[in-house]
Amino acid sequence: MNWLELTVAVDGEAAEAVAEALRPYAHGGVAIEQLGGALPAHADDWTSESTGQPLYAVRIYLPEDESAAATVRRAEEALWHLGQLYPIPAPQVKRLAEENWAEAWKSHFGITRVGRRLVVVPAWHEYSPEPDDVVIVLDPGMAFGTGLHPTTQMCLMAVEDRLRPGTRVLDLGTGSGILALAAAKLGAADVLALDTDAVAVTAARANVAANRAEAMIRVEPGSIETLSSETFDLILANILAPVIIRLVEGGLASHLRPGGLLVAAGIIAEQAPAVLAALTAAGLTLAEQRQVGDWVTVIARGQQAIEITTGLKPSTG
Repeated sequence: MNWLELTVAVDGEAAEAVAEALRPYAHGGVAIEQLGGALPAHADDWTSESTGQPLYAVRIYLPEDESAAATVRRAEEALWHLGQLYPIPAPQVKRLAEENWAEAWKSHFGITRVGRRLVVVPAWHEYSPEPDDVVIVLDPGMAFGTGLHPTTQMCLMAVEDRLRPGTRVLDLGTGSGILALAAAKLGAADVLALDTDAVAVTAARANVAANRAEAMIRVEPGSIETLSSETFDLILANILAPVIIRLVEGGLASHLRPGGLLVAAGIIAEQAPAVLAALTAAGLTLAEQRQVGDWVTVIARGQQAIEITTGLKPSTG
């Protein structure tokens, strides 16, 4: 049997959105390959005026059987609808022989450096780290999170910039587990990674095992309703603005320790004011805001502990 390779070339801002649109039609996952360009190395470089964004090829594979034409048509329709929100070029379709398709998509997922020290390495690649590299071995499978999308990269850089050794971390909507792994490898004492998608839970657990991080990271199904009274120094929520608002209104801030930080990402710029309003209403204050293109990441700080004094002088008797 022959296979069809469907490829869409987009910038990093659209890469994972295109991958999500194509995922239902893929056999064995979605591949994203960086075609060129440099990624910002420092937080100060992540601005709406950033230029020179790299291009990526998003690829899926499907068997060339009697349903192939209809599947390609549905994939093209999904891309057309996505293109009403963001410019998406038409996909290119190429035929592959049976012996070439199985490993083809893996060859397009390359090594990605993010920030000063983080390096995302596909599980099937060999990599010799530099002395200061923090390596995350990743096989995203069919879960969200390869480290290419600006929201994921801004979160990774926020973790690198803000995490302190011994920190307790919550990763909500963990996807492939990439943020949880970054937190653990940068010194977190304990990380709880939650996702409501069973596929993501399976992928994240496999990636935690591949990185030998089981002692530091727990991957569980669920969301904040599974937390009971647990609290954290750092909460990561790389989801979508409406979900972030719903979580905040549902009590997410109560799981943040005094003075702790919430990193909220996956926010389209026009939705940022609504997210900020929800955070403010929950008693959080804005510590930092980052933006790349139309994507915004917000870092908010929880309330500090209040020291209670009686005003009475100590007894001298």
